[in-house]
Amino acid sequence: MTNKPHQHENHEHSTSGQRQAANAIERACDVAVIGGSAAGLAAALQLGRQRRSVIVVDAGEPRNAPAAHMHSYLGHEGIAPSEFLEIGRNEVRSYGVEVLAGRALDVTRIGDDRFRVELAGGNTVLARRIVLATGLVDVLPDIDGVAEHWGGDVIHCPFCHGYEIRDQRIVTVVTSPVGLHSAGLFRQLTNRLTIVIHTGVDIDQPEVDVLRRAGVDVVAGPVERLVTGADGRLAAVEVTDAGLIAADAVVVATRFEVRADAVASLGVATVAHMTGLGHVVDVDATGATSVPGVWAAGNVTDPSQQVLQAAASGSWVGGMVSADLVRTDIAEAARPSAHQDDWDARYSGDRIWSGNPNGTLVSEVTSLQAGRALDIGAGEGGDAVWLAEQGWAVTAADISERALEQIAAVANDRNLDIVALHADASALEPFEPTAFDLVTAHYASIHRTHDTRVIDNILQAVAPGGTLLFVGHDPEPMRTPIDIDQHSRAFDPDAYLGVDDIAAAINARADWTIDVHAKRSRPTGAATTHHVDDVVLRARRLPTPTPT
Repeated sequence: MTNKPHQHENHEHSTSGQRQAANAIERACDVAVIGGSAAGLAAALQLGRQRRSVIVVDAGEPRNAPAAHMHSYLGHEGIAPSEFLEIGRNEVRSYGVEVLAGRALDVTRIGDDRFRVELAGGNTVLARRIVLATGLVDVLPDIDGVAEHWGGDVIHCPFCHGYEIRDQRIVTVVTSPVGLHSAGLFRQLTNRLTIVIHTGVDIDQPEVDVLRRAGVDVVAGPVERLVTGADGRLAAVEVTDAGLIAADAVVVATRFEVRADAVASLGVATVAHMTGLGHVVDVDATGATSVPGVWAAGNVTDPSQQVLQAAASGSWVGGMVSADLVRTDIAEAARPSAHQDDWDARYSGDRIWSGNPNGTLVSEVTSLQAGRALDIGAGEGGDAVWLAEQGWAVTAADISERALEQIAAVANDRNLDIVALHADASALEPFEPTAFDLVTAHYASIHRTHDTRVIDNILQAVAPGGTLLFVGHDPEPMRTPIDIDQHSRAFDPDAYLGVDDIAAAINARADWTIDVHAKRSRPTGAATTHHVDDVVLRARRLPTPTPT
């Protein structure tokens, strides 16, 4: 087990999108976060900054999706929920956290210290800890028109969207005793508040009397429907025996259902919420559930949390999980690398790829004079072996010891000049600086770092006058939307270092020049066909000027 930071590099389709169940992929990580909204991303950010490998499984169903804007989040006031999530995803990816589009179907315990997360489509994730941040579903009152206007003219929280309807005609439709609790808050926002007590609701009469004395109109009777005006906006609430009550906005109290099906087989406990409107996952002060190793954060534990509080909950839980992992690792005198585990598992069976060199390597390097070469993310060694056969003295670097064992065996059998280097591209100086005439990386799965260390490590390894050849898959096809109930992605291309990132860094340096930076059709004879185009970068580090 490596003592270096978590990182991995590898060949062919390592950042590929979905595969069918017949070719399902099993990933490994420290923590699987189920749910990719505010709570889940905040937990992932804490964990990623503690150098934990994290995979977020995101079904793309945030509770506030119907809303055009979110409010009361200091620093993000008025931002669209979709924009907020995009910012959060980019932030966690900058620490190497992967956000996978997909749906978690079931979580089971494997042994004493692992969980298996089954994803739609057949892929799986093995994790040491689970964070449930799936939120909840608002169950709307069965009143015609409520669903149509939900998230716009129909709201439930005075803090989330109350200011935006200030001084307007607000009608609060009370469908449960809890629905009356926010009346005073809405009275603060407008002097045109009407409360409609729906039939069958048992209301505390003294509380109603207090509101009437304060100037609030109170009507009792069944609500028939919400009326939409010619402009498509809410116009009125129709109440039996009371007729139409003009309204610019309607307030309803929702029931709710937590999204906890994925952990149900583990026995994660839920409890009735104090409002009587639904159940929540039961957690202690640290966010731990009744099942050891499983935490929960956000609305799945508390429906009253706005986005800010949900993010705070996730951040707290991320810290608690980090501390729990540390206690385990220290007790075992270990500092494990889940990225290494991830790829060691993939190399533990039959050969994954053809063993042939990548076509772009052959076409771009054949004209170069052989010298010292560094193959970053050497994988099972197809490129390293080919380079050695062409007379290069090769250092094959990878985080997977299993992969390096295979390369070393081939080198020994064929008497090739290959040194197997167990290295992490994001570690502190993992490669000998300015030592290699050629540094090559084909389809390398190098997780991002928040700083430039990993790029600096790659560029620094190239000797003055040497060549860098960095080749990756065109990421755009891997970003296409998928049906998450049928498929779940196995990798997140945006969590990995891309060719364009390397090119941008080189363009900012005076001692480098780019010869090729282009998208090309993948060379014939590739081991896989589900990627059509490559992005190729060939650059040279300029020779050091001779002193005069």
